[in-house]
Amino acid sequence: MADVHFTNVRIFDGGGEQPFLGELLVSGNRIQRVVKTAFGQRSQPVAGALVIDGGGAFLMPGMVEAHTHFSWNDQPSLDAIQRMPPEEHILWCAEVARRYLDMGWTSCVGAACAKPRLDVVIRNAINDGTIVGPRYLAASQEITVPGGLGDTTQPHLPQPEFAFGAVVSGAEEMRRCVRMFAKYGVDSLKINLSGESITGMSSEMSQFTEEEIRTCVQEAKAWGKRVAAHARSTWAIKQCVKQGIEVIYHASFADEEALDLLEAHKFEHFIAPGLAWLIRTVNNASEYGLTPEVTKKMGYHRELEAAIASMQAMRKRGIRILPGGDYGFAWTPHGTNARDLEYFVRHVGMSTMEALLSATAWGGPMMKQGKDIGYLREGCLADILLIDGDPLADITILQDKARILAVMKDGAFHRAPPVREGSGSAYLREVRPMNRWAA
Repeated sequence: MADVHFTNVRIFDGGGEQPFLGELLVSGNRIQRVVKTAFGQRSQPVAGALVIDGGGAFLMPGMVEAHTHFSWNDQPSLDAIQRMPPEEHILWCAEVARRYLDMGWTSCVGAACAKPRLDVVIRNAINDGTIVGPRYLAASQEITVPGGLGDTTQPHLPQPEFAFGAVVSGAEEMRRCVRMFAKYGVDSLKINLSGESITGMSSEMSQFTEEEIRTCVQEAKAWGKRVAAHARSTWAIKQCVKQGIEVIYHASFADEEALDLLEAHKFEHFIAPGLAWLIRTVNNASEYGLTPEVTKKMGYHRELEAAIASMQAMRKRGIRILPGGDYGFAWTPHGTNARDLEYFVRHVGMSTMEALLSATAWGGPMMKQGKDIGYLREGCLADILLIDGDPLADITILQDKARILAVMKDGAFHRAPPVREGSGSAYLREVRPMNRWAA
């Protein structure tokens, strides 16, 4: 793997400071050197290195998606997702993994898969180089109860193969379920603590007993696994804190007590609200039968208002809010995930700096990588994006693949920057192999 020397770039290093003009050297899979430079100043290139003259482009860490469903297949219903045959389904997941990397998401946290081993197989295939994709943490199916969110079986077809989730009833069935997924090799267990209005069970309802939840968490931790929860209801959010569930998805209906609990334990939990699901279900799903009249009756308009208020309150209390959530439905297609950052700015009140940090520096701990990712600093893993434009001035730039000039993961280019010759427009120059700038 050749060294890569980025020059003439504006470096956003993930520390929360304004970008600075500088250079960055990648050696192997890590960042070896980061230096600030004056305008027009360049250091001597490294012998044999590939020199990327950024022409003033924006260099930033790769992004982290905190609530990923590779196996959601851009369809309008849970049945349409789950009933895809397994052979086609694994190919779909492989294609989606590439799509995420294409769009600058160099790390993704699996939030549930539609069949028991899809996430594990994809993670392993990425890790051994069989397929191309981001760093990935594999999740279980959604664990639910009979009749709860994720139980899509019918009375005449009660077989578990017809269920979107893994259906359990009682502590011992929960224990067996967790052990099964641990055997398969998941990184995390996903439990549906609340309903989802589109399935007929209100988002404000909760479906597990405390004993069942406690068994899930205890068993998962015994196997060294993390637990994540679909938790829209007030009770579900409080259970996440009480039971030690680290990852909280949605958290729409957070009352003052829930906010106080989260604030008191804010370094123990991650929140990924999935605002895109609510915003686009309310405004952009009419062609799939989810007109504003229908979604209002379902309660999604009320939930959207509650979720925005909850996230605004959490932001003020310093609770970590990360991008990601339920992309992979027809009206939230994969690859449009950077909309979350726009929504964070527009609805939650984040600055563009905060939104960018939520997708970079805050994602390292979520990926269990600490500060190894999410930063452009010496010694960090070389997950790097080269951007045409300034996301701090316009966060929507990150939704445009054409503006993402290059994607590097683990020191290797997934997408190398284009070669553009001419004054002020050369993004790629090579030094082979002497210490001189290419003409």
